[in-house]
Amino acid sequence: MVILMKRSCSVLLILFFSLFQFSAMAQDTIIDGIVAIVGGHMILKSDVETQYLQYRAQGNITGSPQRVKCQIFENMLFMKLLYHQSEVDSLTVTDTQVESEMDRRMRYFIAQAGSPERLEEYYHKSLLEIKAEMHDLIAEQMMVEQEQNKITEKVTVTPAEVKTYFRRIPKDSIPEVNAEVEIGIITKQPAITEVERNIAREQLAGLKERITKGDDFATLAILYSEDPGSAKQGGELGMFQRGDMRPQFEAAAFKLKPGEVSDIVETEDGFHLIQMIERRGDFVNARHILIQPKVSPIELNHARIFLDSIATLIQTKKITFETAVITYSDDPNKNNGGILLNPSSGNSKFEISEVDPKIFFIIDKLKEGEISTPVKWEERGRNQYRIYYLKSRTTPHYANLEGDYARIQQWALDKKKIEVIQRWIDKKADETYIEIMPPYNDCTFDRKWTN
Repeated sequence: MVILMKRSCSVLLILFFSLFQFSAMAQDTIIDGIVAIVGGHMILKSDVETQYLQYRAQGNITGSPQRVKCQIFENMLFMKLLYHQSEVDSLTVTDTQVESEMDRRMRYFIAQAGSPERLEEYYHKSLLEIKAEMHDLIAEQMMVEQEQNKITEKVTVTPAEVKTYFRRIPKDSIPEVNAEVEIGIITKQPAITEVERNIAREQLAGLKERITKGDDFATLAILYSEDPGSAKQGGELGMFQRGDMRPQFEAAAFKLKPGEVSDIVETEDGFHLIQMIERRGDFVNARHILIQPKVSPIELNHARIFLDSIATLIQTKKITFETAVITYSDDPNKNNGGILLNPSSGNSKFEISEVDPKIFFIIDKLKEGEISTPVKWEERGRNQYRIYYLKSRTTPHYANLEGDYARIQQWALDKKKIEVIQRWIDKKADETYIEIMPPYNDCTFDRKWTN
């Protein structure tokens, strides 16, 4: 993974991807027609068929094809009802918001295809044409999301409701919770001296001189670049746009002409030389050579000794872990009391399978409340020292209110939101013009859509 990236390109795969992926095939094989009207908005037969083709291609079909199509169709009725109500409620999305969402999805599609060229080849369209076709669908989806959030934004559950929800779960249906841990961290990032910074600059200056004299940029990137994500590709980063890379890197890259090499550029990752490969609309492709200033052995040892003294203070209870985090840690998690957050759930609990194996090897030796000795760690190509704290550890068990309240609270909240949405559908479907046409007027739906 390119270490320049400020954030991952993960996106939420919603209806757009399945519809768009099979659009060309659907146009050739499906005789289209209107199968429903919801408040003036149409659902086409091809809308249902293309999503069904996607499900079938992924092996997600269970039950008869017609039953699955009816389920897809009912979900589309719900989406169109939300969209219609968003217009009634005068909700809006700006072009900037739509553009930002389109850019996120385009990055995902390009990554999945392997390159912009392969994406264009697959759809037989340019990137700009693909984005143009995405625009209205994404705008509609964002309106739908706003309306759904509006319906459930005030839904809360009281402690009494959580307890009632849990007590109504049949005993033989109470979910089993896997073993979990909560982990704290204190980091000491050794200072990089000006001497080490100058060594990195001088090394990069030497490489630029070689390029000026005719050496191949890509070959030098393979030999010397310290970006593990791109070095093997001759430093090539692939297509990116503004917002993907460090601001200083982008400022230099977007000024270059094809084949031109930048001056030395400094970012928080280190020092770079950048060579423009091509520019296509809002996207550019460039290669780079990264040289990172090294932490001196003396500074690294100072960090180890420092954290060792902090660990001793915590172990002898002369200072709490929380106070040590606030006072001494260089880690971004210090604002969360030093406790690592699980990106999947948003809370502080990790199932054992979710923990980095290197971290698990350290904390597995600890008892609850214990802290590790200083551990040497490499983060973004730079050496540092860390100490780990095992805040809590659970064994596999059936969910209970005492140890799993936050989890059960979320279950209860989700159930209550579903109930609110179901009541909303009943009310709005009765107030909204909805017409369902063959073959879907014979479906057995979960909700009552027409009178």
